Amino acid sequence: MNEDIVYLNGELTPLSEARVPVLDRGFIFGDGVYEVVPIYGGRPFRLQQHLARLARSQETIGIPNPHTDAEWMALIDRVVKANGLSDQMIYIQVTRGVARRAHAFPREVTPTVLIMTNPMTPPSARMREQGVACVTQEDKRWLHCQVKSTSLLGNVLAAQNAVEHDATESIQFRDGFLTEASASNVWIVRQGRVSAPPKDNLILEGIRYGWMEELCAALDISLEARRIAREEVFAADEVLLTSASKEVLPVVTIDGKAIGAGVPGPVFKRLYAAYQEAKAAA
Repeated sequence: MNEDIVYLNGELTPLSEARVPVLDRGFIFGDGVYEVVPIYGGRPFRLQQHLARLARSQETIGIPNPHTDAEWMALIDRVVKANGLSDQMIYIQVTRGVARRAHAFPREVTPTVLIMTNPMTPPSARMREQGVACVTQEDKRWLHCQVKSTSLLGNVLAAQNAVEHDATESIQFRDGFLTEASASNVWIVRQGRVSAPPKDNLILEGIRYGWMEELCAALDISLEARRIAREEVFAADEVLLTSASKEVLPVVTIDGKAIGAGVPGPVFKRLYAAYQEAKAAA
């Protein structure tokens, strides 16, 4: 099996040989941002939207964007071709760079840029056909969740909570209202209408969020962004997860309680079918 090839600060190199200094602020502070871009048939999916979010994240925390969109596209293309996989997940990370350890931003520092790949591992057909289980927890993360930050300890702990309860995801609530899961946006369906938490600082605006807005509009499905109380989630006809790797995934139980009929519902099936059609046409 050939070793993965990564891009690091201007060079393509085998993953096992890629190195960053211990004083990189991404290592010391988690001072960086990232993106994950799905690649289908060797082609990035919704790349422009991913690059726009990467730029927003960098701007929000004051990391200068080291590349133009055209340069990012060329670098991603190099990594995709170097690894030769038809379907893969491209991971992009930009940290503030290497400097002596001090909390405040250093001056005249060059961002560290890493681009690597992971195999595409979509949910199994069984998960889509039967749905998945989730658990809930209080959202105790920081208040800038709109930044796709490498400081992911809160998400890591939420994901581990799901693993320890034999669940696919931990669905989080802040002050009694739905935010998001550890690595997914969350949607509820009631009487054929889709609702999602608003795009604010309490959630990461997933690229699938905008995509779901487009799919719902194309399918004439009503979609509303609003605050969603915890009890509404349990009373929903359907609950859905979306992310780059999950695409659209139905939730059939939360904390051991059935959602709706306890099986994937009709809105999920329509959205999933439309998603697959769009992928094939992209």
